[in-house]
Amino acid sequence: MSFIAAALKPRSVLIATDFSEASNTALRHALAIARFYESKFCFAHVVSSLGLTLAGPSAIAACEEAASREAAELKESLIRTGALAGIQHKFIVRRGELWPELREIIHQEDIDLIVIGTHGRHGISKLFFGSVAEQIFLQANCPVLIFGPNSQARPWVGASSGPRIFLFATDLGPVSDHILPHAVAVANHFGAKLEFLSVIPAVPPTQRRGIDGGLPRLEDDTRLTALRAMSELANRTALDLRPEFHVEFESKKQVSESIVETAERLRADLIIMGQGCSTYTGLKARLGSALVYDVACQASSPVLIVSCPSEQANIRSRVTEMTNSPLSEADLIRIHALGVQW
Repeated sequence: MSFIAAALKPRSVLIATDFSEASNTALRHALAIARFYESKFCFAHVVSSLGLTLAGPSAIAACEEAASREAAELKESLIRTGALAGIQHKFIVRRGELWPELREIIHQEDIDLIVIGTHGRHGISKLFFGSVAEQIFLQANCPVLIFGPNSQARPWVGASSGPRIFLFATDLGPVSDHILPHAVAVANHFGAKLEFLSVIPAVPPTQRRGIDGGLPRLEDDTRLTALRAMSELANRTALDLRPEFHVEFESKKQVSESIVETAERLRADLIIMGQGCSTYTGLKARLGSALVYDVACQASSPVLIVSCPSEQANIRSRVTEMTNSPLSEADLIRIHALGVQW
């Protein structure tokens, strides 16, 4: 219940930033959330310790000094414009490994909602720079709200021009028993209509043989089964508004594409997904970090990520080796400006 309470009314909000445009978008939303809930606002930037190896101690120290200066200038600007008026706030710049430093900040500041922006990198760019967003939402114990490069400019809290729509993406497996109560609580809190979406795996050719009506009949039966399963899930909850149910087939498009297109068609204000807790056969990879990251990169809606505590220890053990992350793009720019060669 404390987890749900934190998702509904965070007492403290952390924006993890690299001073990029993607982080600036997330910053505007984080401030709106902090103001709406009267939450403590914490701004954090970690200068990657990997620079000690790549650029040398003097360069990384200068980079930390430059980051501190940028944070101070940003704070002054936000105070001057009134963006921080009435909001308890704290600006933190540290040097070290990304996740250990952030984890310590989260613990010290009692953070119960993390807001991050992502550049939406893929391919070689993502391999080189790393995905800071993935590192954070893979290991955080609290909800993570992520804004991709296509996220809407307007805050998702506060005044709304119409009824809110929240999209809950489910694999219809055991994960739903953990994630759904949080999705329902958040939807009821905001008076939003919760819409369910399940993306069904492609039907193997061996299962199509010998069925009257062929693939269309099999898809119809599969769709009805999924709709009934989602209806049964919804019936076990106390949703204030009647939900709707949607089924897509993976054979026609990728899972992330189906989630994003459904969210766009419904004009969803928020997408709610689980992370690291799917045990439904064949779908674990699809509901892994790659899927969450792809949805966040493509969607115009922010994505609220809820992790399963039972899986977090395993996830952390696999990701801890990644926390000595590459320099952020902002750090690389600062090092270049300092005239350091590496």
